[in-house]
Amino acid sequence: MSAFAFFGALELGLVYGLVALGVYLTFRVLDFPDLSVDGSFPMGAAVAATAIVAGVNPWLATAMAMIAGGVTGWVTAFLAVRCGILHLLASILTMIAAFSINIRIMGRPNVALLGETTILTPFESLGDPMLIRPLLVGLLVLIVALLCIRLLNSDFGLGLRATGVNARMVRAQGGSTSFYTYFGLALSNALVGFAGALFAQTNSFADVTSGVGTIVVGLAAVILGQTLIPGRKIWVAVVAVIVGSVLYRLAVAFALSSGMFGLQASDLNLVTAVLVAVALIAPKMKAKYKAKQQLLQARSSKEVA
Repeated sequence: MSAFAFFGALELGLVYGLVALGVYLTFRVLDFPDLSVDGSFPMGAAVAATAIVAGVNPWLATAMAMIAGGVTGWVTAFLAVRCGILHLLASILTMIAAFSINIRIMGRPNVALLGETTILTPFESLGDPMLIRPLLVGLLVLIVALLCIRLLNSDFGLGLRATGVNARMVRAQGGSTSFYTYFGLALSNALVGFAGALFAQTNSFADVTSGVGTIVVGLAAVILGQTLIPGRKIWVAVVAVIVGSVLYRLAVAFALSSGMFGLQASDLNLVTAVLVAVALIAPKMKAKYKAKQQLLQARSSKEVA
């Protein structure tokens, strides 16, 4: 793998680390299977790109993208909580609607950002852009990760986590599970919208189809990261999902660039599916192996006795 491909994969892995954080908040914290990230990711990219082309400050455009992503998550929560629609179906409806909305926002299927000023532009003159860009993206991801850790360790974050574990207990204590669900999904999709805005600015384009498979990539990062870095503490889980996203992207880049097993760029979805399957199977195989070892030790102890 060339240095260009390595740093490119590192940068993309850090961007998708924000997606992994969003997926972690819904799937792990709230226990809410949210597929609307496939719509909020390109929406963040569409809003940021359209605003930047219109002359809006790139930082303000990025904030607008986060708000748009948050609104997408809020709509999903509204359909699920207020309208009583099944979680998966509610998120699918939002994802489908977002596709048309994104085209409306951009006015066409894609928008190019070549020659436009982005949040990365002022920093690229500090050194080699190949090194500066991943560092800046990594710094933004680090700030977001620290804020998420702070939030989840607070009293409010405890209520948020309790909603996903035992909603009945939260209601019995006078807490509003509906509010926690609204907030959690809005925050999750705001992070995904932020990732979409960074994706558009780092790749110099926004495309309506860029969100296809986002949920799979995010879920793969969460499962892979927590498999490699297990732990019950919040900061460990947050670090794990970001590391999982980076490792996932590096693994995909290595497999495609090296031509391993005859893989080509068109096999990206196949590689994604295989990695997700491995990440899902690995914990179960590990648990079975431990149980088998414990059984053998128990039998050995009885024979010795």
